[in-house]
Amino acid sequence: MDELLTYSISVFTGFFAIMNPVSNIPIFISLTEGASKAEKQKVNKKAVLVAFIIIAIFVMLGKFIFELFGITIPAFKITGGILIFFVGFEMLQSKKSNVKHLKEPNFDENIAVSPLAIPILAGPGTIVTAMNFVSNASYVNIGLVILIFGLMCALTYVAFSLSDFIARKLGNNVISVIGKIMGLIIAIIGTTMVIQGLKLTFDFLA
Repeated sequence: MDELLTYSISVFTGFFAIMNPVSNIPIFISLTEGASKAEKQKVNKKAVLVAFIIIAIFVMLGKFIFELFGITIPAFKITGGILIFFVGFEMLQSKKSNVKHLKEPNFDENIAVSPLAIPILAGPGTIVTAMNFVSNASYVNIGLVILIFGLMCALTYVAFSLSDFIARKLGNNVISVIGKIMGLIIAIIGTTMVIQGLKLTFDFLA
């Protein structure tokens, strides 16, 4: 029971750091600029639902994907860890990550799928994080990952629904600080994945 609790906390922390509903609020506001309240809610619901479906598919089919492409767990952890570290490092440097770089598009409801659901909510970093948690996990753990990601999607939905209110109350400076803290956590998660991958590689070669 304690192991599952620790595992659940790790999963939640990882998803919260990589998705960070609060730091994504300015992106949502800029993308839905000029939209009515009803249109914003429609985009919000669609984006969160699409993101959940994408990650759930990767979580459930992760092992099959590994076998299909001959991907080893150590290689995945090392490569994924480097990618996640890079995303976190860019956040610490106050840069927009290349995997989340956006232009200023005119309002279109299709933004719910791209770029909002992909790659902002369910981008490479989120996919790598999700698959890392289930790369060698039981069905119970897989269920927990899907459940916790569903919770993160719900939190994101609430954050986007209250985006205008939260942005006014917190201000850009506070949101920026939160983004930097999340960037540090993401970089640490990436480093941990690389270390785990190297350990598994040396254990295999020993």
